[in-house]
Amino acid sequence: MAIAILLVLLAGSLGLAMLSRRHHQTQNLEDFLVAGRSLRTPLFYLLAVGEIYSIGTIIGFPGGIYAGGAVYAVWFLGYILLAYPIGYFVNPLLWRAGKYYGAETGPDLFHRHFRSPGLMLVVAIASMIFVIPWGQLQFAGLAVVLKAFDPHLNPVIGLVLAGGLAFVYILLAGMRAPAMVSILKDSLMIASILLVGIAVAVISGGVLPIFHKMASLSPHFLIVPISGTKNAMPFVLTTILFQAMGFYATPFGMQYNFTARSEEAVKKAQMVMPLYMIMYPFLIISAFFSLAYLKGLQKSPDLSFMAAAMHVLPPWLVGAVAAGASLSAILVLAGVSLTISSIAAKNLIRGYIAPHATDFTVEKWTKVIVGVYLLISILLTVLTPTLMLNLINTAYYGFTQFFPGLMAILFWKKATPVGVGVGLVVGDAVALTLYFAHITPWGWNLGLVALLANAFVTVSVSLITKGEHKPVAFLSSEDIASSQIAATKE
Repeated sequence: MAIAILLVLLAGSLGLAMLSRRHHQTQNLEDFLVAGRSLRTPLFYLLAVGEIYSIGTIIGFPGGIYAGGAVYAVWFLGYILLAYPIGYFVNPLLWRAGKYYGAETGPDLFHRHFRSPGLMLVVAIASMIFVIPWGQLQFAGLAVVLKAFDPHLNPVIGLVLAGGLAFVYILLAGMRAPAMVSILKDSLMIASILLVGIAVAVISGGVLPIFHKMASLSPHFLIVPISGTKNAMPFVLTTILFQAMGFYATPFGMQYNFTARSEEAVKKAQMVMPLYMIMYPFLIISAFFSLAYLKGLQKSPDLSFMAAAMHVLPPWLVGAVAAGASLSAILVLAGVSLTISSIAAKNLIRGYIAPHATDFTVEKWTKVIVGVYLLISILLTVLTPTLMLNLINTAYYGFTQFFPGLMAILFWKKATPVGVGVGLVVGDAVALTLYFAHITPWGWNLGLVALLANAFVTVSVSLITKGEHKPVAFLSSEDIASSQIAATKE
């Protein structure tokens, strides 16, 4: 029954993807990559928030608590809460920049603001290095969900079906499809989390008995160490600060941002995004329930949420929970694969190999690369599941290194393409060097150390090289409305 419900709901998501094509049967490249910059507040909100609350929320967050205790919850909640006010001020300006420059990808934005094809190349390569493994992370989360149904549903077959579904979304309507399917995904995900959290509390006789039992079994899981471990307070606080700055600097986050209809739509969406935080107390309750009452998950802590769901819910509801978790990964897969493929096709192939390719040709290349990327990710997940582990762990180290460059685009007229490019390379190099050398200066998150090096180099090199570019924050509404850059040369 659970598998049947799962498959029916996933098949139903195709109906929403097809519905997103209504009134958009003929697509140009802008429509395909950024939904024609036409998403109103509700649909843009669901698309943007869907990227935030992915498989990492419903599977990874409870699994992290099961494995690491309260310190994981403090980090996870802390950086998201700090990121929201940053996003409220930054994201509308990023939308303004995308609109003014006609940017459809992150590298487009850097290219057109600084008028530097070389910087576009650096940003494109850095984007792909750190985004490529993000897809495997989604497949890894999917494998956890499907493992709960093994042997009745072969995980490999499940991953192939999920990858195929993400591919069909993109073929049907480009970026519009993930936005529309987010309606179903978010409804299922929120309902599942609330239902499981309430059910485990009812079965346990309330929330307090769960925490009391946890305190008696593993009291260290309920505290954050002041010092002496990697999970100590200095590391947690610097991680919160570092990842909050990188929250909206991801290449796929930038591309999602460009889909909004207006700057006001972005602001309104940012204002209500924190409402989704209501899910986290219920996830924490379910994670501690698994710790207190369910045994045998030490080797597979990511199974904790699905194990709790299967323990307290009837099979048909377990199928709905699995569908919500699966769609949270599949939608991110669709968006990430479109981001990677559009950067490869538009900024690398047309930018340097076939500069005279038409938009129609770029769209065809993008679709082909989406399929190839999804297939390779499935094969890596199945055959060598730990091959890209280090890159996945360093993804945020790379994403956040775009932050100084974005701030320069928005606020600093003296920034130069040489300064931004060298700063980005230095930041990535420092982050990777510290990571693989297992060095954590002062007990801080090494990514923040790399980000400080990036910012210092960006400012220093910009001051000794010539260049001046009007910051986007100081553009008037008339500047935006009269911009014809999107219709001119790349």
